[in-house]
Amino acid sequence: MEKDPDNSKIVVAALYKFVELEDYREIQPELLKHCEQYAVKGTILLAREGINGTIAGSRDAIDALLATLRTDPRLSDLTHKESYTDKIPFLRMKVRLKKEIVTMGVPDISPAEKAGTYVEPEDWNTLISDPEVLLIDTRNRYECDIGTFENAQNPQTDSFREFPDYVEKNLNPGTHKKIAMFCTGGIRCEKASAYMLSRGFEEVYHLRGGILKYLEKIKSEDSLWNGECFVFDDRVAVDHGLAEGSYEQCHACRHPISIEDKASEQYRPGVSCPHCYGKRSAAQVAGATERHKQMQLAKQRKQKHLGAVIERQKKPVEQ
Repeated sequence: MEKDPDNSKIVVAALYKFVELEDYREIQPELLKHCEQYAVKGTILLAREGINGTIAGSRDAIDALLATLRTDPRLSDLTHKESYTDKIPFLRMKVRLKKEIVTMGVPDISPAEKAGTYVEPEDWNTLISDPEVLLIDTRNRYECDIGTFENAQNPQTDSFREFPDYVEKNLNPGTHKKIAMFCTGGIRCEKASAYMLSRGFEEVYHLRGGILKYLEKIKSEDSLWNGECFVFDDRVAVDHGLAEGSYEQCHACRHPISIEDKASEQYRPGVSCPHCYGKRSAAQVAGATERHKQMQLAKQRKQKHLGAVIERQKKPVEQ
């Protein structure tokens, strides 16, 4: 992981835990108060099933907020993953109440009670090299497009809600005896593992800490990861060591775009890219064109254009 010996960089912390929080509604205002007190920005989701968030701030601020969270006995063992950036990647702080901290839409799935077997990053290569293991990427297709593990199956989903349908149509407990799953930070594959167990799959594994922890701990020369990992903040993607990647994001469709994408005739900054060209209405194109114009004017005035920041942060915590 990139080091920050003089504590000058912004710390980006991703955290989650599946745990019964019956009083999650009462937790919200006090937690928001603490976040604002420590000048932390980002989004935290609270639900009966637990907590999920990505936050950013100074070293001292992040340490103080995490210490506050861990004073709750139910969150005393809350773990998190860190990376560094030069500027805070979020506009404001939100603590939101949700039905689920990661939305699958299937009732009575409780990872806190029963989930698959954790696999440490150091043991992951051995597991997924087993020819009897079916490796599944539980992320959305646009995330898979820019990087994934060797031989991983891409369910071609546009949201995590579609994952149960993919399982029902393509997988069978009698045929698929060993299943390993992964996602960005661990939360989606953990919930997916609980779902798989509820459907009769017996040997289900998931990567502890997700791709981010793997990229942090495993050297590039030993890695079975290909490409970059999409993240839900201004960095767009990270590489081994959690260094900021090479991708940007299309402000029209939010798909990550490569250097090659930007060289395409279908790429118009802020308006279209090869992934969305020809798929948007004339009104949407006109709106995107005007927004990009306003962004450029704001840039010339050395001001932030809030619309662009908000668009990038519509889903900042899905892990």
